[in-house]
Amino acid sequence: MPRNSSVDDFLFALPSPVTVPIARGGLFAVRRIYCVGRNYAEHIREMGNDEREPPFFFGKPADAVLVGGAPMPYPPQTADLHHEVELVVAIGKNGADIAPEDALGHVYGYAVGLDMTRRDLQATAKKTGRPWEMAKGFDHSAPIGLIEPASQIGHPERGEITLSVNGAERQRGDLADQIWNVSETIAHLSRFVALKAGDLIMTGTPAGVSAVVRGDVLEGTIAGIGSVRTTIV
Repeated sequence: MPRNSSVDDFLFALPSPVTVPIARGGLFAVRRIYCVGRNYAEHIREMGNDEREPPFFFGKPADAVLVGGAPMPYPPQTADLHHEVELVVAIGKNGADIAPEDALGHVYGYAVGLDMTRRDLQATAKKTGRPWEMAKGFDHSAPIGLIEPASQIGHPERGEITLSVNGAERQRGDLADQIWNVSETIAHLSRFVALKAGDLIMTGTPAGVSAVVRGDVLEGTIAGIGSVRTTIV
């Protein structure tokens, strides 16, 4: 809030803060969400892309976050909604142009998240060279589980990452399969933007992405970190 201003000075009511619960108690206030594209070689190959490319990033609005196992409404303007289970990195310390060896010092903790994608809209955007926002940044497109503080679980470099739909496994990989690890991702991203406490980074998905429909129950897990669950309604 600007200095010397009050709530009465704003034309509209101030929006409620977007938060993700912390496993050990408390809330993590979300500032921005950054997402890494194509960070697992097998997923890159299944999407028909070159796995030797440097990392690139796109964003979701903070209020796309969905927590507490809340149901996710099937979004409009798509007939091909896909799941992507991902490691989520919660930034707890400001920094810009961060060296890889210093990057983990900026991490508060980790969670499991779903980067839900309107794949048909994304495919059209790719063909026409247009932005991905409407394919990636729609309402409720970022279900996220509890954040586990790094002070409690460390900084996982490996561990199974899976996604099931109605109890049947769809995705399986390992954090060790990431092309760009967490330190490298933070360092690379911080060359373009200043990272701040409250930022979330979704670090890419393993192979096996596919469509979901209304009524499907999605559960993503990462060994040693936790899970995320939602039902498409």
